[in-house]
Amino acid sequence: MKVFTTTLATLLLIAASSAQGQQARAEQGLKPMLPPDGIRTVAPALEKYTQGRLFGEVWKRPGLSPRDRSIVTVAALIARNQTIEMPYYVNLALDNGVKPREISEIITHLAFYSGWANAMSAVAVAKDVFAKRGIGADQVPPASPELLQLDEAAEAQRAARVAPGIVQYTTDVLFRNLWLRPDLAPRDRSLVTVSALIASGQVAQVPYHLNRAMDNGLTQAQASEVITHLAFYVGWPNAFSALPVAKDIFENRAR
Repeated sequence: MKVFTTTLATLLLIAASSAQGQQARAEQGLKPMLPPDGIRTVAPALEKYTQGRLFGEVWKRPGLSPRDRSIVTVAALIARNQTIEMPYYVNLALDNGVKPREISEIITHLAFYSGWANAMSAVAVAKDVFAKRGIGADQVPPASPELLQLDEAAEAQRAARVAPGIVQYTTDVLFRNLWLRPDLAPRDRSLVTVSALIASGQVAQVPYHLNRAMDNGLTQAQASEVITHLAFYVGWPNAFSALPVAKDIFENRAR
């Protein structure tokens, strides 16, 4: 854990030191990475859906804030190692109010849920984005911050469900360290985790983490909107695989 966070901090510090204080993107708002004409020359229908449905409707739906949508999208792209569109969406996340330290924590968090290689690919993207926006070292979280307080009762309940062979790392590294890092709120950390699990098609882990997300403040309406949003970024099959899982969780929590 310390090795990775130190590496992440070092890469981001290098990016910050090389930045020339360039201004953030001049244009705000939701525009595709490729211009409409560029998409239209290959896939006219895709360009129509992109403008009319994805950016024209989905990103404007009121059930989830633009900031939350950015967190969900960045988490999905990292989970699937889709780096081509990542620079645009990391920039958009920053424009939508996601702080640099939260981007850093999202990457660190997903090293454990989507793999080191995916996280390191995201580091390379974030490094360039941070440099171009003049983001300095003071905006990056330290490798070893003072951790949040552990919920001992919840931890005892969780640990009882874990297979003995992995209990040490799950307990000591994930839930007694990673999840307690203060620069990403527990609700947002849960939002990142659930998004990454759905993006990866790992629905077996969704019940625990979606319940945890709702315990951490994610509403049922927001959880539903996360799945709708992800259908466009990770595919309908992954979204539909998550629907019955979410349905059972919603019904059980209503009892």
